[in-house]
Amino acid sequence: MSSSGGWRPGGVRGRHPDRLEFAASCAAELGLEVWFSPYPLELTSDEMLALFADCAERAERIRRRGATVVFVAGAELSLMNKGFLPGDSTDERVLLLKQPERVREHIGVVGARVNEFLGRAVAVVRERFGGAVTYASVPLERVDWTPFDIVSVDLYRSAEHAEGFADGVRDLVTHGPQGTPGGRGKPLAITEFGSAGYRGAGDRGALGLEIVEYDRTGPLRLNGVHARDEEGQAANVLELLRAFDAGGVDSTFVFTFALYDHVHRPDGDPRDDLDLASYGIVKVLDSGLGTAYPDLPWEPKAAFAALAGYHREH
Repeated sequence: MSSSGGWRPGGVRGRHPDRLEFAASCAAELGLEVWFSPYPLELTSDEMLALFADCAERAERIRRRGATVVFVAGAELSLMNKGFLPGDSTDERVLLLKQPERVREHIGVVGARVNEFLGRAVAVVRERFGGAVTYASVPLERVDWTPFDIVSVDLYRSAEHAEGFADGVRDLVTHGPQGTPGGRGKPLAITEFGSAGYRGAGDRGALGLEIVEYDRTGPLRLNGVHARDEEGQAANVLELLRAFDAGGVDSTFVFTFALYDHVHRPDGDPRDDLDLASYGIVKVLDSGLGTAYPDLPWEPKAAFAALAGYHREH
């Protein structure tokens, strides 16, 4: 996380309002700017609005105690929830992104649906919350940024887009996302960026988890033997941070601290070490506690130290 302002933003995302409020309160007590981000997954529109209403009241309580709070009205709703794109599951909707001709067929409809919902969501939030409001978007949604205070985009760099990436960031800051109204002149936040932790993952961008085999219960194993590359993950994160800061991005949020269902299994079949595919900056232990922080079930990766060092310098 970084910010061009005096505050350091602390992103708090989750599906449980009580836990969100607790974590956000802790972040506020540490002097962080709190980005309060309820994360609806496979909810209906009415269920999402009820969640946002509840969380907006909780975020306002924290703001009234003197903290700077930004409310994030969901993330990638068209992919993570029903009713915007075809598909009965997140996996089915994400698969659509690999079919450009199908994306083009639906982009106008999905944009209209997302913006209609976000209009209602912002109204619900602002009735209960007095701080800045944003939404963590993906480009296909063509968000109308007029009702928002901050433009927010989830942005990964893959090999296909590496050459013009820095120029694209500067253009985003100057003009807002292409083809969307209301974004020019507003602060830009990158609400997701990062890399998985195996060799070559940086070239895959947002598709690093494709090396994992899943069933209905969650991740099972990797699809082959992959080389751990924590230094590569750290280097990728730092390169992106420098590009965002050089381009004038206001706030950035690395994805993610931990993926708790992609555990580290260093012994045995290397395909069982799910952490290699994780975007987390710590590796979650399959059992036991760590050594760097002996009371916690994870160990820092190289990216953890790299982020800490970068923020000490900036």
